[in-house]
Amino acid sequence: MIERIYILESVDPVIFYGVNNTNMQLIKTLFPKLRIVARGNVMKVIGDEEESEVFLKKIREIERYCEEFNSLSEDVILDIVKGKAPVITKQKDLIIHGMNGKPILARTENQQKLVDAFNANDMVFATGPAGSGKTFIAIALAVRALKNKETRKIILSRPAVEAGEKLGFLPGEMKDKLDPYLQPLYDALQEMIPAMKLKEYMESNVIQIAPLAFMRGRTLNDAIVILDEAQNTTKHQIKMFLTRLGLNAKMIVTGDVTQIDLPSTSQSGLVEAMKILANVKGIGRVEFNKKDIVRHKLVQKIVEAYDKYENKLKNETIPLEKKTEKRK
Repeated sequence: MIERIYILESVDPVIFYGVNNTNMQLIKTLFPKLRIVARGNVMKVIGDEEESEVFLKKIREIERYCEEFNSLSEDVILDIVKGKAPVITKQKDLIIHGMNGKPILARTENQQKLVDAFNANDMVFATGPAGSGKTFIAIALAVRALKNKETRKIILSRPAVEAGEKLGFLPGEMKDKLDPYLQPLYDALQEMIPAMKLKEYMESNVIQIAPLAFMRGRTLNDAIVILDEAQNTTKHQIKMFLTRLGLNAKMIVTGDVTQIDLPSTSQSGLVEAMKILANVKGIGRVEFNKKDIVRHKLVQKIVEAYDKYENKLKNETIPLEKKTEKRK
């Protein structure tokens, strides 16, 4: 009789063990000669050496499946333990599997262009209307790279600019004051990474979320770096950010140039940067449009209605010179 320890390193134990520990109970049933005790991410196995080796081998296979698909069912456990390959339906344009095995994939042509541009370039600008999936796809690509061990960390940033309203004093420590600005990034990550694993990544700085002002002076090596809402950066801020790119790193910059919240006296750094860097090799550019909007169907109609209204205002505006000519 020997005792062996196995540590679940890459999955959330809650998903692995199943609701009310149903997966763990099945595993114990499939290995009746072993005494298996599971607590947290640690599994203790007591029994025959040969039987323990078989158990550990199968557990590694089950863990790899759970890590890739973010889900685990009793059927999958049975197939792996019995030596069968689990039935996997391959989906076109799949990026990763999100929570509960939900496939996260490129749902529009331009979303796929962003995936291709990321694979081909070290820096990509992705611009377009709200709800077109720019940030979500960018974060999914970063999480995929982390899972595949193609990068060591993910760095997500946003300028802390209020969207047309003054929030005033926010209580708490620095993190508490900044979290409201960064919440959309947390929301996307929570759809892709189990809660316990995400907490571990953030505590160990494998995933870092910080406002743009915190980027100054850093060199971002071995990382996937994403700047969201870049239309709200000044020209000095975006230049500072873009020049943080280090060795073995990639950068995605997203923004919507129709939703600039900067003071009227400030020019958007994103608009200027895309003009300056238009012909630089190694930088990709993807422009999303209204057809890419994947939120509620009303969002696309809202964007179209605002576009029509703004075009109408432009057409109705008579230049000052023409007004003067009419008076003459």
